[in-house]
Order: sequence, then structure tokens, then C-alpha cells
Amino acid sequence: MGAVGRDTPVIWQWAGFALSIVWVYAHGIVLGRREPLSVLGPRGTGRMMDGILAAWSADIGIRLDGLEPRGQNADAYRAVTREIGPGLAYEDDLVRVTALAVSHGSIEHAFGYRIEAPDRTIVISGDATPSSAIVDACDGCDILLHEVFSAERLATRPAEWRAYHTAFHTSTVQLADIANRARPGLLVSGRDLDVY
Repeated sequence: MGAVGRDTPVIWQWAGFALSIVWVYAHGIVLGRREPLSVLGPRGTGRMMDGILAAWSADIGIRLDGLEPRGQNADAYRAVTREIGPGLAYEDDLVRVTALAVSHGSIEHAFGYRIEAPDRTIVISGDATPSSAIVDACDGCDILLHEVFSAERLATRPAEWRAYHTAFHTSTVQLADIANRARPGLLVSGRDLDVY
């Protein structure tokens, strides 16, 4: 497995992903990354990455100027961001990534992704309400990774939480319909099924 480099983008999609990218970003040199991290995502991604760099500046300073014997390149702690819109987001000889506009309540720029490799196609919903864009992008795809919340559990929550979840996310009942129409080889549900 090669190191993540400038030409290997990380594509940001879920807000919760920001927690995971901290580890990839701030600790990437420990894993052998020597170049800035390439990050693609919707408007606001650059601001998010700048905030992560600021939040982790003390840790990065220790890694660059402390006792870690790595002879590190300070540029490897930078992120090169490219804010994208719907459509082709990334392509190389092995993979093609298409950003799909989805609805996530009042969030203006929300994306799902279709990832095509020579031997399989994966579609990721991102945080989203039911979307024909996801169904159309999957259309028999190998793997559909879709966020979901428990419709049964939601019924026990206060009205304001029911309104929020139905405006921003997909229920188990809705995901069953999406899966029947999209016909993925494998459906993987993500997020918290129990609605907190």
C-alpha cells in the first residue's frame, strides 16, 4: 500500500468525516506521506482544513521541531484543497470519482459520490435525504454505502427531532425503497441507526 500523496485525493463528504481526516492529515507523515494532502470537497472544505491545521498546530510543531527523528518535510503537513461542484471530481488511470448533488436539509452544498474502478463501482450517499441521483448513480452498482436512521426509533423522539431528521437524513423505510430501485450488489448502511 502506497503513501497518500498529492495525487491521491481525500474526498470530504460527511461532517463527521472531519474527525477522521484530522488523523490522516496531522499524522500522515508518521505513515510516510511526504507531500501535501490533496483534499476535494464542497464549498467550505478549504476553511475546514485551515481550521484543522490551526487546531493541530502545536502537535505539528512538536512533530517537526521535537524529538521525532523523521527528517520531515514541513510541506507534508499542508493540505491542498480543491472545492468542487457536482460532476467529475477526480480521475486517474485507476479511478473516476463523480460528485452527485444531494439534499441535506438547509446545507447548500451536499454531495454523494460515485466511485468507478476497473473492477467495481461504489456509490456513497453522504448525509442526504432520499435522492434519485443516488438511485440513478448506483443502478446495479457493486456497493451502495448509504446513511440511515431508524424510522421506528425516530417515532419516539420529540417533534423537533423528527422534523430535523426527516429534512436532513434517510430513514430505514426510505433506504429500503432506494435499495430496491438502485439494486446494489451490496448495501452498507452508515450513520447511527438509533437516532441518538
